[in-house]
Amino acid sequence: MPEKDDVTAVMEKAHQYGQGHVFKYWDELNDSEKQQLLNQIKAVDFELLRRLADEHILEPAEQSVAGVLEPAEIIPIPDSDELLQKADSAGKTGEKLLRDGKVAALLVSGGQGTRLGFDGPKGKFPAGPLSNKTLFQLHAEKIIAMQRRYKTTIPWYIMTSETNDAETREFFEENKYFGLNKKDVIFFTQRMIPAMDENGKFILDSKHHIFTNPNGHGGTLFSLYDSGSLADMKKRGVEEIFYFQVDNVLLRMCDPVFLGYHVQDNAEMSSKVVPKKHPMEKVGVLGIMDGRLSVVEYSDLSEAEMKATNPDGSLKYDGGNIAIHILNLKFVEELVTGKLRLPYHVAHKKIPYLDEAGQLVEPKKPNGYKFEMFIFDALPFTNDSVVMEVVRDDEFSPIKNATGDDSPATAKQDLMNHHARMLTKAGVQVPFDSEGNVKGSVEISSLFALDERDLKEKIDKTFVFRDNLFLE
Repeated sequence: MPEKDDVTAVMEKAHQYGQGHVFKYWDELNDSEKQQLLNQIKAVDFELLRRLADEHILEPAEQSVAGVLEPAEIIPIPDSDELLQKADSAGKTGEKLLRDGKVAALLVSGGQGTRLGFDGPKGKFPAGPLSNKTLFQLHAEKIIAMQRRYKTTIPWYIMTSETNDAETREFFEENKYFGLNKKDVIFFTQRMIPAMDENGKFILDSKHHIFTNPNGHGGTLFSLYDSGSLADMKKRGVEEIFYFQVDNVLLRMCDPVFLGYHVQDNAEMSSKVVPKKHPMEKVGVLGIMDGRLSVVEYSDLSEAEMKATNPDGSLKYDGGNIAIHILNLKFVEELVTGKLRLPYHVAHKKIPYLDEAGQLVEPKKPNGYKFEMFIFDALPFTNDSVVMEVVRDDEFSPIKNATGDDSPATAKQDLMNHHARMLTKAGVQVPFDSEGNVKGSVEISSLFALDERDLKEKIDKTFVFRDNLFLE
C-alpha cells in the first residue's frame, strides 16, 4: 500500500497543475496499480508540461521560420588530388583517435518495427540480404571489425525505450552480444513525456496509466546524462561520440575521415549529408539560419528555396540530413547541465484514451498532442561544426517503410550493390544492369571485410563472381 503522505503530496501536486483528473479511478485500483500511477506522476516535469501546453496548445504562437537562410559550408566528396590529400590527413587523425580509445558509438534504437509489419524492436529486423542478419547484428559486426583493425575498444551505448528495453536486452543476451564484450555494451532508456489533449490535460490510456511517448532523438543526450552513461564515457576516456540510428544498413561505423575532420576543426557537433535525389525530396537540409548552423525541415522550405540553384546550376540547398553526427563529449555535458534548452516540437496525433465509461477508445482522427526534441536542434548552439558530404549509395539506405522507397527491399538491394562495388574495387569483375543493380546476389560480412581495403588483402585476384556470393 502506498504511503498516505506520499499519496497526498503527489495528488496535491497534480491538482495544483490542473491534472487531478488522472486520479479519477483511484478507488478502483489495487495497491500495485496505485503505486504504478504514483511512480509515473512523480517522474513528470509539471513546469515543463504546463509551459508546453501554454505555448503549443492553449495559446499557440504562429509558427514560422524566421530569418535569412544561406547555404552551409560543406566538405565535398573528394574529386581532386587536393581534396583526396585532405581526406587522407583527416583519416589518419581519426584513426589515431580510435586507436587511443577516445570514440564511443551511440545508437538510437527506441522504435518498434510496426510500420514494417514486424513485431518487436526495429533493431531485430532481419536486414542481411542473404544472411538475414538483424540490424543489431550488422552494426555489432562493424564495431567488432573496427576494434580489430585499430586494436581498440569502442564502447557501444544503445538507447532503448520503455516499449522495447527488456526485449532488446534479452535479444543481446540470447545472441551473446554478437561477439562483443558484454561490459562494453551499455543500454539506457529514453525519457517519456505525457501527451496532452486539446485542453492541455494528460490522457489516461488505462485506469492507472497516463499515455506517454518518447521525447524524441534530441532526448538522447539528456538520457545519456540521467542514466550515468555520460559519466561512464568520461571514465573510459571517451572524447567524441559517434551518433547514428538503427535503420541505416549502409552506415560507415565511426568513420575515421569524418572523425578526423571533426577534431581537426575543434568541432562540437558535426554532421554527414548526402546530395538530394531531386529538388523536392522530402528531407531536411543543413543551412545557415541567421548566422547559426541549422537543419531546416523540408516542410519549412518554400518551393523557391527547394529549387534554388547556384551559378553553376547545382542546388543551393543540397545537403540532405541523414542523422549521422559526431558530438564532442564536453559539448554534450554543457548542453544537458547548463542553461541551454533544446526546443520541443509538437505533433497533432491520434492517441488512445478512456471514455466516460472507462473503456479504451482508438480515435479515428487526431485528438491530442505529442512533444519531441530533435538532436539536430543542438547545432545552432555550436561555435564550430563540420558538415561532410558522402556518397548516398555507399553510406545511406534506411529501412523505414514496408514497401516502396526506404523499404527492406531497397535497403537489401543497396547493400548488395555496395558489396558488389567493393568487389569491383578489389579487382573482381561483377556484372551490373542498366539501373546499377548487381546481377545476382552478394553479401560480405564486416567480419570478413569492412571495406575494399580489407577485401583486396583477402580475396584471390583470380576469383570469379558467379551470381551468388556470401563471404563471412
